[in-house]
Amino acid sequence: MASSQSLAMDPHDPYGTKSADVPKGRKRFIPLENNPEVMSSLLHKLGLSPSLQFHDVFSIDDPDLLAFVPRPAHALLLVFPVSQTYERFRHEEDKEKMEYQGSGEGEQVVWYKQTIGNACGLIGLLHGVSNGAARRQIKEGSDLDILVKKAVQLDPRQRATLLEETPALETAHQEAASKGDTAAPEAESDVDLHYVCFVKDERNSHLWEMDGRRKGPLDRGLLGREEDVMSERALELGVRAFLKREEAAGGGELRFSLIVLAEGFE
Repeated sequence: MASSQSLAMDPHDPYGTKSADVPKGRKRFIPLENNPEVMSSLLHKLGLSPSLQFHDVFSIDDPDLLAFVPRPAHALLLVFPVSQTYERFRHEEDKEKMEYQGSGEGEQVVWYKQTIGNACGLIGLLHGVSNGAARRQIKEGSDLDILVKKAVQLDPRQRATLLEETPALETAHQEAASKGDTAAPEAESDVDLHYVCFVKDERNSHLWEMDGRRKGPLDRGLLGREEDVMSERALELGVRAFLKREEAAGGGELRFSLIVLAEGFE
């Protein structure tokens, strides 16, 4: 059983091919394998600098294992099987919230609404590179650069349409999905794995939980100017709070995985 000391998904089912409440949009993608190399290749294909890549995080408590995580960490992706506990919490926290309508350069963070089936991994990646310091490492004129610049000017619903209608995004996603270590499920398959991205905004130094299935971005609290998404405070406000909530509610087997976007190893 995985715990907060040792996070790992089931190696025999890296896609989590069960059922989950994934929006049935006008388009469905082949699910991405939970694999740092797959995630990195997709973003590099779109135009992210090769100097940034995803890395596995094997523990959020063990100092020796944490020492292997390159810093600064620009984005942290939590991958988990959707549980009843999570679904109850999600609906309870969102029920009084208005649908997010932010857009423009004044936005604290760029948030994408998910309307493409099986695309939560892609949405998580886009959240990771559209915000914070990683955004400055997108190659000018690349497909990713063009996409993000267009998205910033649109409201969330228009952004969702933009993602659905960007051929380069679908092509890169399909190519990356074929690179996994195991055979990918069909696009019509349902998966129970979900991706949530934690980013830090550079303007106000807040930690944000970014999830395309929610009503908008979630402000999880203030960080110090020098703290990144793998700092002790960020982990307490984000991933650890998530895990503690699941454990307290008796959420069953806690199978989770973490990958972090940071500089590559020398």
